[in-house]
Amino acid sequence: MIVGAYALNTYGKIRSDAHLYHWLNIVGSICLVINTYYHNAIPSTVVNAIWIVIALVALLRKKR
Repeated sequence: MIVGAYALNTYGKIRSDAHLYHWLNIVGSICLVINTYYHNAIPSTVVNAIWIVIALVALLRKKR
């Protein structure tokens, strides 16, 4: 989902400030957090958790 969001943005199909772009990043990162935590890859888990926070903050700022 994260790579898909990036590809859609790169090819001009969605904008980086679109809700869909952020939601694709959030859902994709949640899946990666679960997977990396399961495999005890803590550094990757932390990076993906930060990715979720960044996308959530961006969505919250759009609401204002």
